Amino acid sequence: MAIVLGPHRYGKAENRIVRIVRDTPRHEIRDLNVSTALTGDFDAAHLVGDQATVLPTDTQKQTAYAFAKEVGTASIEGYGLALAEHFVDTVEHIETARVEIEEFAWQRASVHGVEHDHTWVRSGQEVRLASVTVSGRGDARQTWVTGGLKDLTVLKSTGSEFAGFYRDGYTVLEETNDRVMATSLVAKWRFAGVPADWDATYEVVKAALIEQFATVHSLALQQTLWEMGKAVLERVPELVEVRLSAPNKHHFVYDLARFGLENDNEVFHADDRPYGLIQASAVRDDAPDAGPAWDSYTGLV
Repeated sequence: MAIVLGPHRYGKAENRIVRIVRDTPRHEIRDLNVSTALTGDFDAAHLVGDQATVLPTDTQKQTAYAFAKEVGTASIEGYGLALAEHFVDTVEHIETARVEIEEFAWQRASVHGVEHDHTWVRSGQEVRLASVTVSGRGDARQTWVTGGLKDLTVLKSTGSEFAGFYRDGYTVLEETNDRVMATSLVAKWRFAGVPADWDATYEVVKAALIEQFATVHSLALQQTLWEMGKAVLERVPELVEVRLSAPNKHHFVYDLARFGLENDNEVFHADDRPYGLIQASAVRDDAPDAGPAWDSYTGLV
């Protein structure tokens, strides 16, 4: 029985790149965390320590920063595509390049009721995500792009139930037809086409997710996730798959009876763990194969 080298890749993780566009007096900002990973003819590096085909991870870092200026970051998906294509097209030993991006939001500061041209306040909302995987050259070129978000914390104070569930000898949970539903949503979506505007597509998807969370009378978080994923695919034809992960941020009605007080779903204990973790996906039945689209390098995207 022989021991052989298994799948392997290497790259530069978490390059913190901030790009300021200063073309006009009103500046723009993109705050990114960029990771790159390469797959190709690198067996010798592992087996005998021969680095002849290895593009240094420092070079990957320098390229990511340079491309923030040369290519720009008008959209994180467009930037990721340019970076991944560069590695595959210019280094013959590289067969596949993957770029993973987190984007942290900033809100323009308001001074005397007017938005300031070059000052921002860090936003506490979601982190935007993107990944690009490029493989092969010429007619053999294949590209997979995903978008997404994480840490989108949403809560509704009514319009959610949980009842009629299966019971066994260890089940003590009480049924409810009116509860707080809250989660910190992770949503990722896979493109099969290139939209006219990457940023506008992101806003459409985010709006659809929030709208469904708010308006669907939820009999279970599972049902809400399905409606969210379905709505996204209905609104964005370039998307073929949506994956959702939602921890159930439990809010338990606090017992105020001992103080002679009635608690009609007004005072809650927010319990952060343990928590239910619900995951679901919505997929078009004619979606192309996902290939390595979901094969995360850092686990951050």
